[in-house]
Amino acid sequence: MKSKECTIALRFADTFAPIEGTILAHRNLISEIGFVWYGKLGTAVSGKVVNKILSNAIPRILLIHSGKAGRYWAYIEKIQYDLPSRHEIPVYYRDNAEIFKTWFKITKIEEASKGILGICTVASSNRPLSEVSKSSMSPYFIINVEEE
Repeated sequence: MKSKECTIALRFADTFAPIEGTILAHRNLISEIGFVWYGKLGTAVSGKVVNKILSNAIPRILLIHSGKAGRYWAYIEKIQYDLPSRHEIPVYYRDNAEIFKTWFKITKIEEASKGILGICTVASSNRPLSEVSKSSMSPYFIINVEEE
């Protein structure tokens, strides 16, 4: 039997990102200080979901580049609702940091496998993330991930 992990998939866009893009901007700060805070706009992730994510053997979230093929695993060591120190946030969204409702302390970002959306199911409907993400405008999904 394959094991499952429960986590979330977050959409992101490079709308306000610097020329190098969201992922590289975050990776650069990880290289510089050892971690980076990634902010989630909109509704905060519930405490129940936060606890599920952090209880995984290797806590991580899936980042989905809206309208593009990029899919990334962001490995996290902490999730909080309070604003982190400004120098721990990428420069391009420091001035708007107060609008983010949930913060993920990321220690590593790596590309996910090409078929990642096909092995993830949305917890609320048990439908594949690959189907749901095409028809939903939701900025994030609670997902179950089959073993890769």
